[in-house]
Amino acid sequence: MKLLSLFFITAFYSSGNKVEGADFNVVAFSTAVNDVGHISFVNEANVWFPRIANDYNFTFVSTTNWNNLNDDYLRNVQVVLFLDTRPENWNQRNALERYMRNGGAWLGFHFSAFALTPSVYPQDWDWYHNDFIGAGEYEGNTWKPTPAIVRTENRNHGATRNLPRTFVASTNEWYKWQGNLVNNPNIDILLAIDESSFPLGTGPNPWEIWYSGYYPVVWTNRNYRMIYMNMGHNDIDYANGNRPLSSTFESETQNRLIIDSILWLAGKIN
Repeated sequence: MKLLSLFFITAFYSSGNKVEGADFNVVAFSTAVNDVGHISFVNEANVWFPRIANDYNFTFVSTTNWNNLNDDYLRNVQVVLFLDTRPENWNQRNALERYMRNGGAWLGFHFSAFALTPSVYPQDWDWYHNDFIGAGEYEGNTWKPTPAIVRTENRNHGATRNLPRTFVASTNEWYKWQGNLVNNPNIDILLAIDESSFPLGTGPNPWEIWYSGYYPVVWTNRNYRMIYMNMGHNDIDYANGNRPLSSTFESETQNRLIIDSILWLAGKIN
């Protein structure tokens, strides 16, 4: 709980890197108070992205100030990241929709797509969950967090062109959704769980282990410049002090996907 307490104390911050003559600007929003597996990912993302930003000549700012999700602030932002959760304030929600409809770019990780009614994060934002992300409500997940073999479904997209046909993705809690992404004409599925991963998950509950099925894990909506990635939940030693047991950035191939996604969203690669 020490990590969780730290984030409650420092729950309103902004940090990042400034690259002189940067090609583009990226801002990452997070809340970092819900589940230490998500907090662990946000922590390491705020270390990994500034390093990548220096390598690829972009400015990266990470903030928990969701009030920055407004027209004036976003005017100078080329790519918005949601590291976890989503805005709850309607002014912020409407600002994101305007930004995306006017040609903005967005990359969302893992919990950013979560919605479940009833819960703390109900499905009360149709544009975001049904139109933009296209997945609708959360339906279930694997447990414990484990790696998975994922299959590249579209190798012609800029974000996936440098990926092999299959690779081992980093340890993660894998989600499934109520919305049918396969039959959604606006959705282009980029990666899915490969059948060789089954059974996926360890339980202890039987519904937390997947034995078959088709599970998209990375996709884009053709009507917007966006990518959603299911990755972003580290394995945690919950019973012994919440020590992180894995890193989302431990797979170099998955890191290539994230980097190329940022570059594609920024219009730097086709």
